[in-house]
Amino acid sequence: MRNADLTRLATGAILAHPLRSSLTMLGIMVGIAAVVLLTAIGEGVRLFVLAEFTQFGTNLIAVVPGRSTTMGISGASISNVRPLSLDDATALERLDKVIAVVPVVQGNARIEYGKRGRRTMVLGVGSEVPEVWRMPVAEGSFLPRDHLGAARTYAVLGDKMRRELFGEVNPLGKRIRVGGDRFRVIGVMAPKGQMLGFDLDDTIYIPVTKTMEIFDRESLMEIDVLYDGRASAAYLERQIRKLLIARHGSEDFSIVTQDQMLEVLDSIMNILTLGVAAIGSISLLVGAVGIVTIMTITVTERTAEIGLLRALGARRRNILSLFLCEAVLLGGLGGGAGGGLALGLILLAQFLIPGLPLEIAWNYVALALFSSLLIGVLSGIAPAYRAAELHPLDALRAE
Repeated sequence: MRNADLTRLATGAILAHPLRSSLTMLGIMVGIAAVVLLTAIGEGVRLFVLAEFTQFGTNLIAVVPGRSTTMGISGASISNVRPLSLDDATALERLDKVIAVVPVVQGNARIEYGKRGRRTMVLGVGSEVPEVWRMPVAEGSFLPRDHLGAARTYAVLGDKMRRELFGEVNPLGKRIRVGGDRFRVIGVMAPKGQMLGFDLDDTIYIPVTKTMEIFDRESLMEIDVLYDGRASAAYLERQIRKLLIARHGSEDFSIVTQDQMLEVLDSIMNILTLGVAAIGSISLLVGAVGIVTIMTITVTERTAEIGLLRALGARRRNILSLFLCEAVLLGGLGGGAGGGLALGLILLAQFLIPGLPLEIAWNYVALALFSSLLIGVLSGIAPAYRAAELHPLDALRAE
């Protein structure tokens, strides 16, 4: 029996019972659609999170106080032997391949101008923020490169902070109150948006020494180091560790490279994507059970047809191939319909809601479609084998 004959007979059998065939394919279609949609969400979230972390550049190393085997974040515990200091930041600036350094202290305070006031995040930083964090200034200038111990009371506003305090008034040169101190506004940052829930536009930047005074701190929360992209992160990490151990007497700090953060985030998000794919695969299992059930019923209904084919000379392998072909067609058509439906929904969602983090994971789409064919084969083996084992006379007698 030729392959064309097998395909024609299998297609005819499917079309002969359109409702039953459609319901059988529905399980596979829902499963494939679920896998494609869920993995698109997982992949979209993964790329969104990675983009959030790389928007400040990829040649960054963060030094945080406290010895830790975890990633560490700004604001980590500073109950170590010797906290990070401004002198540490100055020393790091002199290292080979280091372009710029930003010492960071973070707090929360009420910002006032005239009768308007707003409580927001206050970032005490150095003058290199625009270069290190890739945050351009829209108006005026950023904090000047004053000596860290004698910084002037200047402030730079985030875009949203400027609008909330000044509206349409030009803020440059105006004086605002941060906590109990007065600062002169010398610049406004370009809009940056949010990063993992933190509104970077609803922020004020003031000299790090003034922030330490306002919040009564004696140490830095973090030191960000921008290094030459031609140098390796491992080399800079060794240099920083060697310098700080010499200054502190022990390794009472943690160094977090951008590569380490991205690797951890990427692995976490890949596990998330794999997890949602596994959840969607449950529907595929249901679809497989549906194919097994329908193919078993089909073999029972077509016993006489099987006997007639055998009597006319069809071999067992021909009967096996016929029913396997029918099962594969059910799985493949259901998978194709489910994949097409999911891709259509993703494209529609991206058109209607451009900001929605959806990204088609083509490797999972291909895997899902291959799985639908494989499910068709595996689900059809038992019924097809049962059909192939029927004796011609017994099959004809069953009619």
